[in-house]
Amino acid sequence: MTKILLVEDDKLIVENLTEFLSKEGFEVKNTSGQSGALELIESESFDLVLLDVSLSDGNGFSVCSAIKSGYNIPVIFLTASGDEYSTVAGFDLGADDYISKPFRPRELVTRIKNIIRLTGGASSTVKLSDITVDTVKGTATKNGNDLYLSALEYRLLLVFINNRGVVMSRTKLLESIWDIAGEFVNDNTLTVYIKRLREKIENDAQHPEIIKTVRGIGYKVD
Repeated sequence: MTKILLVEDDKLIVENLTEFLSKEGFEVKNTSGQSGALELIESESFDLVLLDVSLSDGNGFSVCSAIKSGYNIPVIFLTASGDEYSTVAGFDLGADDYISKPFRPRELVTRIKNIIRLTGGASSTVKLSDITVDTVKGTATKNGNDLYLSALEYRLLLVFINNRGVVMSRTKLLESIWDIAGEFVNDNTLTVYIKRLREKIENDAQHPEIIKTVRGIGYKVD
């Protein structure tokens, strides 16, 4: 059973979300502040953290930073702060997704399952040409050298890996990465990140052999 830590100080949200997620087959533990979250992370194993920015003590950004520096646990921010600054700050800290309140519970469940699928798997190591991705450590290397992928670049690479042999349209890529995450990730942003990812993983980014362009449709990784 997927075990989720819900870090939220709104008691009504905690009660309703815990009940809904439990009915969907998840095990949920909750805490209202930074100190409680870090204590639970240290003492128990979790598959994913749902994290509010505003907490009863501390803040979600600090919690996310601590989690990402010491653990390989995906984090989804739940917050009323839907502004671009908060979104960028969350992703810069390594957050795996970001959903603004109010949100639809079933949409959240879809995102949770998508993030777990992208960050987990039966085998922790995946090979793609001379690229090695370790989904447990959250790293990607090329011939043994760390590629230093950003959170978005890493997730984009995982989307391609999980859809090998499938032509991915630009629309499908956007849906797979953020799933209705707002204007922050748009078509132009996707273009920029595909370019950056190619520059890191391809031997010649101008003539890509890993992420291939399918004219008029999208991209494909074999």
